[in-house]
Amino acid sequence: MSHTDQLVLEVSDLEIDVLTGIYSEETHLPQPLRVSVRAELKIADRYAPDTALSESKNYMDLKHAVTEAIPRDCHFTLIEAVADHIIETVFLQDDKVSAVAVSIVKLAIAERGEKIGITMRRTRR
Repeated sequence: MSHTDQLVLEVSDLEIDVLTGIYSEETHLPQPLRVSVRAELKIADRYAPDTALSESKNYMDLKHAVTEAIPRDCHFTLIEAVADHIIETVFLQDDKVSAVAVSIVKLAIAERGEKIGITMRRTRR
């Protein structure tokens, strides 16, 4: 196995409503976010046809970290805090995950379809 070999699981463009930012503070309503998650995993030497799921990660875990694990009654001042929460959830799910990147686009502030947001990446400490 080469040191440049890499396995990345991705779940992209999940849309969720989260209490975040000044907009939610003023309206007390959640705002829509589009979230993508990339998890970097320790890669096996080889993946045979009968390799068990335990050698990788279930992509539904990544989806769950976005759609179910974020507390709906919590106001996140910054979307950076939302990203951090998702990253911590993925790290807690599986010790094979070596790094996680989360991209968040704030849909409510786009005027002409532009994508405004952040990407945060953390490696396991």
